[in-house]
Amino acid sequence: MENQGAKDLAKKLNLSFKNFKLLQEALTHRSYLNENRQHQLPHNERLEFLGDAVLELSVTDYLFKNYKNPEGELTSWRAALVNGEMLAIVAKEIDLDDFLLMSKGEKKDTGKARNYILANAMEALIGSIYLDKGFAEVDKFINKYIIVKLPEIIKNKTYLDAKSYFQEKAQEIVQVTPHYELVKEWGPDHDKKFKIAVFLKEEKVAEGEGESKQEAQRNAAQNGLLAKNWE
Repeated sequence: MENQGAKDLAKKLNLSFKNFKLLQEALTHRSYLNENRQHQLPHNERLEFLGDAVLELSVTDYLFKNYKNPEGELTSWRAALVNGEMLAIVAKEIDLDDFLLMSKGEKKDTGKARNYILANAMEALIGSIYLDKGFAEVDKFINKYIIVKLPEIIKNKTYLDAKSYFQEKAQEIVQVTPHYELVKEWGPDHDKKFKIAVFLKEEKVAEGEGESKQEAQRNAAQNGLLAKNWE
């Protein structure tokens, strides 16, 4: 059954694996081994380590060959493509969650913890494809599912640090440094949510929500850029 899940994922993604054990290993979260001692394969953290490096090389190679922009911009674009948030988004788009082997407890978890697992599993998947099929094939996979996001990232300027950019524009245009205030927090400790507002002096410009205060501040800043038409 476990191996069938790997085969089903390969079929879904149109990948022909020679060694399905590599793919099955990529889908095995550490927690699964605690409840399934008979499982023959290790968890996916070594493949995740490998996939992280392969992903960065693939994205760097693409950016270097296709864009003449300065190093700083290329670095920001790369970071936007390979960060955990983007990898979790892609993982959800390919329904990777449906094929992961996790403990019953981890399966019930949602939010930030699940996104972290999904992002790591994406890197492990990339590592498994690299080992089984080589760089040229994993490069095609990364282009198809991850680098395809680049035009949207550039268009929406999501590669920018929204907080820094909002502060820069606020100081430039109205000579005010923005400040942030917590509006609300809710949820259990393992799945907290936060709502934070960004202010220019006494003016509440916008609010943002997130699974951490930092994320909520970034979203508030991004919404502030929209509200002020400072994009």
